[in-house]
Amino acid sequence: MTTTDTAIAATAAGISAIAGGLAWHASRKANATAAAVARIEEDRWHTELVPNIQLTRNGDTLELTYVGPPTLGPLRIRPEIRDDRDRSVDRVLAGGPTREELAEVIWGPCRFRPGNEGADERGRTTAPFRLEPGDSHKLAIDPSPRPSWMEGVDGERRWRRDYQSAPIRLWLICEADGHKPWRLPVDVHRFGAATTTPADGTTRR
Repeated sequence: MTTTDTAIAATAAGISAIAGGLAWHASRKANATAAAVARIEEDRWHTELVPNIQLTRNGDTLELTYVGPPTLGPLRIRPEIRDDRDRSVDRVLAGGPTREELAEVIWGPCRFRPGNEGADERGRTTAPFRLEPGDSHKLAIDPSPRPSWMEGVDGERRWRRDYQSAPIRLWLICEADGHKPWRLPVDVHRFGAATTTPADGTTRR
C-alpha cells in the first residue's frame, strides 16, 4: 500500500469514527428526548386521573365515597388529619410547651377514634382501606382533645370555641395499581360535603 493509500484509509477510518460518534450522540439524545416525553405524558395522565373522593361529615361519622374515575379500578386510601396550619416553625417560648408537645396536638376540631379502623392512639390517621368505584366507607370521628396546658373548664371552653366552625382538614393518600400515589388535600366543613382537589388546584365543594 502506498503512502497515499494509507492516508486515504486513515482519513476514511477517521470519518467513519466521527460518523459513528455522531450517531451514538444522536441516539442518546433521541432516547433522552423520548424518556422526557414519556415522563411528561405519565405526569399528565397522573394529573388527569386524580381520584375524585367525596367526603361527608355527619355527627361523629366521616363518610368517604369513591366517585371516580372508574378506569382507575380499586383504590387503597389512607386518610390523615392535618393541622389548621404548620406549627413546626413556631417559636418555642421558655416555660411553654415544647416542640414535641406541640406536635402531639391535633390542631383542629376532630380526630379519628383511636383504635377504630386501625386508627393510631392520637387519632391522626387510620389503617389503609380498599374502595371500589361507587363504594363508600365510614370512619368514626371524635372531638380532638385540648392540649394539656389548656387546663380546666375554661381551657376546654376556649379550645372548643376556637374550632367550633373550623373544617376537618385532611390528606388522602390514594394508591391504584399501575399509578404513582396521589396525596390529595381536602377540607370538610361541619355541614355539607367536599371532594378532593382536582388538577387546577381548587377544592370542589
